[in-house]
Amino acid sequence: MKRFFIALLCAGASLAAHAAFDINQLMGELAQFKGGRARFVETRHVALLDAPVVSSGEMRFTPPDRLEKDTLKPRRETLVLEQNTLTVERDGHSMTWHIGSRPEAMAFIESVRSTLSGNREALQKYYRLELSGSQKDWTLLLLPTSSELQALVTRITVRGSGAQVRRIEYQQADGDRSELVITPIAE
Repeated sequence: MKRFFIALLCAGASLAAHAAFDINQLMGELAQFKGGRARFVETRHVALLDAPVVSSGEMRFTPPDRLEKDTLKPRRETLVLEQNTLTVERDGHSMTWHIGSRPEAMAFIESVRSTLSGNREALQKYYRLELSGSQKDWTLLLLPTSSELQALVTRITVRGSGAQVRRIEYQQADGDRSELVITPIAE
C-alpha cells in the first residue's frame, strides 16, 4: 500500500510539473533567446495555383526587433525588418515602407518577431493566445482579436521546443495557407 501512495505522489508531481508549463513560462524562455541564424523552407498553398510555391533561404533574428529573411530559391530576395521599417531588395531594386501605421502589417510582423523575442504584451495586442503541449514540444495558437485582422487570417500556429521556434503556419481567411519550417544553424 505504501508503494501505491508513493507512486501516486510521484505521478501527481509529474502532472503538476507538466501542468505548470504555461504562456508565462514559454514567453520567459523565448525572451532568453539571444538571436541567431536559421535555414527556412516556406511552402505557400494558393488556391489559384496548381502546385504549392516553395522558397528557401536563411533567416537572422537579432532581438528585440531586427529580422532578416534572405530568400535564395527560387529567386533571390532580401527582406529586412528593423523596428517598424521594412526594406525589400529584389532584382537590384530596393523598396522601403514604414509599417508602424498599418495595423494589419504590424499584426503579421509581431506574430513572428514578438514570438521569437517572447513579447507576450505585443502578441496580445493582436491575438488571443492558446498554448498546448509541454516545454519540449509546444504549440502556440494565435487567434486574431480584431475583425480587420480576422478578415485576413483565421489563425497562426507556432510550434517549437524549449526556446526554439520550429514551424509557423498561417491560415488565411480566403483559404490560402503557408508553412514556414525553421532549422537553427549552430554558431
